[in-house]
Amino acid sequence: MLRAARLPVSPYVLLTLTALFWAGNWVIARSLQGIMSPIAMAFWRWFSALVLLLPFIGRPLLAERRAIVRHWKVLCALALLGVGAFNVLSYTGLRYTTASTGVLLNSVSPIVILAVAHIFLRERVHGWQAAGVALSLTGVAVIVAQGDWQRLAAFTLNPGDLWVLAAVVTWALYTVVLRWRPRELSSPAFTGAIIVIGVALIAPLFAWDYAAGARTQWNAHAFAAVAYFAVFPSVLAYFFWNAAVARVGANRAGIFMHLVPLFGTILSAVFLRETLSWYHYAGAALIFGGIYAASKAPRRP
Repeated sequence: MLRAARLPVSPYVLLTLTALFWAGNWVIARSLQGIMSPIAMAFWRWFSALVLLLPFIGRPLLAERRAIVRHWKVLCALALLGVGAFNVLSYTGLRYTTASTGVLLNSVSPIVILAVAHIFLRERVHGWQAAGVALSLTGVAVIVAQGDWQRLAAFTLNPGDLWVLAAVVTWALYTVVLRWRPRELSSPAFTGAIIVIGVALIAPLFAWDYAAGARTQWNAHAFAAVAYFAVFPSVLAYFFWNAAVARVGANRAGIFMHLVPLFGTILSAVFLRETLSWYHYAGAALIFGGIYAASKAPRRP
């Protein structure tokens, strides 16, 4: 499983699957409100992922422990941003806002990634990238507005939206910091290190949350949700994302975040029996067109 990056798989396939898994994460996390606290969701998601991965990462972590210690600063930064802060902020936001609004706000990640990469790395924003972002955002807007632009005019932010936007900023920082991923670490050791550190960072918050009276209502739905969290949006999605960013760069990878609201809509239709309308197909065409345009941007040397 952890050797997937060595297979001749297109990084764009990996990014598409990542978006699909993350769309399911938003939908399921919203369904757990009132059943599990946001901090508990983040903790159980990554603790379960760690247990699942232990047979694969245990030996590489021990074998490469000296390299992990040498690069502890960047690994801690990645764990704090990508495992700890992003998840806690996202799940907290979903306590106050809807999943559809959450994925809409999350879709501005490509713009934030481009901005952060430009500010900190001086990466140029090429014309194709700018056109791709604009086209994909238009597709997202078509889906959210349901073909009626007056819906967007009435769109306002609530506290939950602000939490989600904070999560978007942390993810953009995570994606850019991946530039300094220690190359001497194997994929299993790297992925394992940031998960172990991330769980260690979330654990004190989880203990505080529990002491404050937060309790999980463990039932079939909660167990199934944690299982999904552990396997798809955690282990597979993060591994795919890290591998793809290493191959195509942060800017190109970021545009694929626009697929999350598209897949979120499809998952809602499948599991909630919501009907797909013309604006879903129009929005999908614009989103894929934007991704194609952004993928034509020249790669940095």
